[in-house]
Amino acid sequence: MAEHQRIHPVQDPEAPQTPTAPLVPKGESRSDEGNTTPTTNPAAATATATATTTPYPPFRRTIPLAYSRPPKKRSCCCKCLCWSFCLVFLLTLIIAITGVILYLVFQPKLPKYSIDGIQITSFNLGNDDSLYAEFNVNITATNPNKKIGIYYESGSLIDAWYEGTKLCNGSFPKFYQGHQNTTELDIPMTGQTQNATALLTSLQAQEQTGSIPLQLKVKMPVRVKLGSLKLMKVKFRVKCDLVVESLTDSVQIKISSSSCKFRLKL
Repeated sequence: MAEHQRIHPVQDPEAPQTPTAPLVPKGESRSDEGNTTPTTNPAAATATATATTTPYPPFRRTIPLAYSRPPKKRSCCCKCLCWSFCLVFLLTLIIAITGVILYLVFQPKLPKYSIDGIQITSFNLGNDDSLYAEFNVNITATNPNKKIGIYYESGSLIDAWYEGTKLCNGSFPKFYQGHQNTTELDIPMTGQTQNATALLTSLQAQEQTGSIPLQLKVKMPVRVKLGSLKLMKVKFRVKCDLVVESLTDSVQIKISSSSCKFRLKL
């Protein structure tokens, strides 16, 4: 009977050798130079082992740097606009403050005007179908201000109208009206209206009712005097609505109603 051949494993000389005993005894650490130092602190040994076995440093989050942008340079046009706006605002503020001071010091009041009477010296139709009219208007002008005078300059104009048609016109005299003064004015007015046959017929029909609407429009260039200071020229505009009974010549017309409105135009 044949005998079984036994094969015993032979260790490969090129295979890595596995040590059977620790290279460093327990409780000792070896430095890179090969010196062996006994370790007596377990915590230090653990920290050393952890540091030895950690291959990468711990992760740290970095915050990106934010760089500020350089300030933008303003254009010359923008600077000029800003300076102009500031200058206009400053001038407006100065004018407003000056106006408030003048108002508190002088306490200005608007002048008053009233139509006291109208006398017709001529109102007839000519051979050329033109209407010739001559009025004398009595106007009372009142200056209620205590510290303000009024210079009535040349170039004034007063018109008499009937339903959109101008009948005659005149002008105010040039004079000075002092403080708290009342002046009565007698103003002559003359005019000519062409192709006035239909207009005269309408006036005669309106006269039968006893109420003829008239309108007086006044434009007056004046200068206001504040104390001893004479200001620039401005224009007064006055509009008076009248209702008269008739337009018969050589008669003092009776005024049924009268109301005047004043407006100032620079």
